[in-house]
Amino acid sequence: RGYLKDKEKTDAAVIEMDGRRWYKTGDKCVITPDGFVQILGRYSRFAKLGGEMISLTAVELRIAETKILDNTEFAVTAIPDSVKGERIVLLVKGDFDGEEISRKLRKSGIPPLMLPGSVFCVDAVPKLGSGKWDFTGMKKLATELEEKKKKTT
Repeated sequence: RGYLKDKEKTDAAVIEMDGRRWYKTGDKCVITPDGFVQILGRYSRFAKLGGEMISLTAVELRIAETKILDNTEFAVTAIPDSVKGERIVLLVKGDFDGEEISRKLRKSGIPPLMLPGSVFCVDAVPKLGSGKWDFTGMKKLATELEEKKKKTT
């Protein structure tokens, strides 16, 4: 029915189509020919770079395909960028050379719009108590690391 005693939040999250009420989950989906709902990703996991919408999940898949970070935990997030709107940041778990990873990714054939603008090696990629990635925590960590980088350069 909606959010308890919060009409504004309900109106933002519940829509009516063809006489039925639907909750907007934020998932990007398609209906398969067999009638199943296939989840493709989250709308919140997109970056907008210079007017182009880039799927962060697609970026992660392209990076995985390169095998540059084989057997290494990594994730991408997007942070604000004064020039392009947002910038993609790669977080890599472990003690690696971020510049070397960045060089290898540039040579890998990944489309330029999908290349991370920054690569940070971290002790851990933020996760929720459930073990799933903490997208808010990743964005916060990437923003802090980017600010720290700006102050040292």
